Amino acid sequence: MPGRAERPAPGTPPRAGETRRYLAVGLDCYLCLVTAGLLVRPYAESAAVPEVAGLLIGPVLVLSFLNHVVLTAVVGAGAGKLIMGIRVVSLPDVGRPGPWQLVRRWLYGLCWLPLQPWYGLRARLPASGGSDGPGRRAEGAAYGDPVGLRQVLRTDLAAHRRAAAGRAG
Repeated sequence: MPGRAERPAPGTPPRAGETRRYLAVGLDCYLCLVTAGLLVRPYAESAAVPEVAGLLIGPVLVLSFLNHVVLTAVVGAGAGKLIMGIRVVSLPDVGRPGPWQLVRRWLYGLCWLPLQPWYGLRARLPASGGSDGPGRRAEGAAYGDPVGLRQVLRTDLAAHRRAAAGRAG
């Protein structure tokens, strides 16, 4: 049923809301582009528009990698997710994600994000085939992250860890 929240596996915190996750992605994109633009600005003033776009690609990819892989490995979330109160955890143990999981997730995100307008348009067509793209079921409920990670609210994660410590102790 569309709009129905995904049921988490027993013993794991629920996913963060879709709006909060999309806002975090938007913040990540904005911060990455602004930072890359500031880094490239001294070289871009005398360059033509296509050259500026070429100059931006390298810094954007490096900053994106640092944010989504390195920062997430160190503190549990990228900049946008930290601002929105989201943490990235590995399933099923609800622990820190491994570096290879984060690299695969980053590469998947580079392919997933640019295709979202296509999937949004395709879902509105009458003969869309019943799927909204990778990671979606026909009824609209999102599957879990393709590399075994979940984005959860910081408060839900803290409550989960307190409950797990109470069961263990």
